[in-house]
Amino acid sequence: MKKFSFLTILLFVGFITNAQEKKWTLQECVEYALENNISVKQSELDVEASEIDKKDAIGNLLPSINGNASNSWNTGLTQNVTTGVLENQTTRNFSAGVTASINLFDGLRNYKQLQRAKLSKLAAQYSLSQMQDDITLNVANSYLQVLFAKQDLEVLKSQNSVTQEQLERTQQLVDAGSLPRGDLLEIKATDADERQRIIVAQNNIRISLISLAQTLLIKDYENFDIVEYDYDIFGAEILDNSVYDIIERAKEERSEIRIAEANKEIAQQNVEIARGAYMPTLGAFVNYNTRETGANRIEYYDSPETSITEIGYVESTGERVVAESNNPAVPIVTGPRPFIDQLWLNDGMSYGFQLSVPVFNGFATRNQVKRSKIDVRRAEYQLEQAELDLEANVYQAYVDATGAFEAYEAALVAAESQEQANEYATERYDVGLTNAFDFSQSKLRFENAQREVIRAKYDYIFKLKVLELYFGVPVSDLRF
Repeated sequence: MKKFSFLTILLFVGFITNAQEKKWTLQECVEYALENNISVKQSELDVEASEIDKKDAIGNLLPSINGNASNSWNTGLTQNVTTGVLENQTTRNFSAGVTASINLFDGLRNYKQLQRAKLSKLAAQYSLSQMQDDITLNVANSYLQVLFAKQDLEVLKSQNSVTQEQLERTQQLVDAGSLPRGDLLEIKATDADERQRIIVAQNNIRISLISLAQTLLIKDYENFDIVEYDYDIFGAEILDNSVYDIIERAKEERSEIRIAEANKEIAQQNVEIARGAYMPTLGAFVNYNTRETGANRIEYYDSPETSITEIGYVESTGERVVAESNNPAVPIVTGPRPFIDQLWLNDGMSYGFQLSVPVFNGFATRNQVKRSKIDVRRAEYQLEQAELDLEANVYQAYVDATGAFEAYEAALVAAESQEQANEYATERYDVGLTNAFDFSQSKLRFENAQREVIRAKYDYIFKLKVLELYFGVPVSDLRF
């Protein structure tokens, strides 16, 4: 038993350790965000709601069938449902029926509403696609910010390790009297400044991780971390296209334009639906109904006895003329017929057509048509504005990506130059040809150049991804 408990504890501890050591890749972050982000979920609900609206529109084209049933008790002077005679009684009455109706013609409004519902679903799907693109870019940007912060920290630590070596060497030279004490103080000041920047960089990592975790709706900030991977630059070939080619491709592929186009078509369908109110509507119906009562029945039976009645006399002879007739039927009160028998005996059907012709409704239909036409014009303006905005955004993204590429190349050149300058300054400092201040400044410039390379690289990667999305590259095909 103790052995089993010990193994259980080990497994539990191992599980907790694995959970804490999990590091997220960019692909995992994007997939998790697309599955759990609240904005994405709301867009998915919009798609589900549009599907229900579409089913409603389909249902309007189908017949409707309704059943009804009632059971009531009447006390006092009420009509006997079987004889039609008013009687002072207490009765129970049951009735039931089924009615089927169908709209044969309504100015094609139901058909137009179905077309509108299809367009609304399409627009909702485009909105979901746009939301997924936005979330993907947001997650990628946050992820790259964390990577930049981590690599920035590595640069600072690497430079500080060099400073530590120089500090030890300078201490030895100062103790030996080869260097002035001012050089040691300068190196110590550089070390303190680098340590401070390391602390700031560590805080930046935590802040960046928390920001990414909040984007993913992950609350375990303490154990959240990402895979430290040096991403390569993919997709640079997109810059071989002209900005105008990318703009034309974006107009064909981007959801912003598709949403605006769908909204315009929806507005046009609304005009057709409003115009349908000018047309007459024709419907057909059929109804089956029956009834039953708990009231007693009054039945009449012919009497077997006959009676002789004088009806006249013969004038010439004075002889009486008589007639023999049956006695009047005898009323007999009996209980109600069986329930099922009454339903069969008392049933009936009705069927027919219903025609409604609009004549005048206070200009309501005309005004609705005018409002719908205004909505069409508004949707046209929104489409035009969406195209203009897309052109501006694509052009800005193209300029940003081109500028980021040039900045990255310049940063590489600068870093290489600063590396050579730092090596030269180190050599001069080692042989006492320069002081600690000049050495620290050269080292700081090299450090800043390294950090700028990292920043420019990830900035360039992100802006390439933005441009790829505008070019119509699906989120799943983005390469990092």
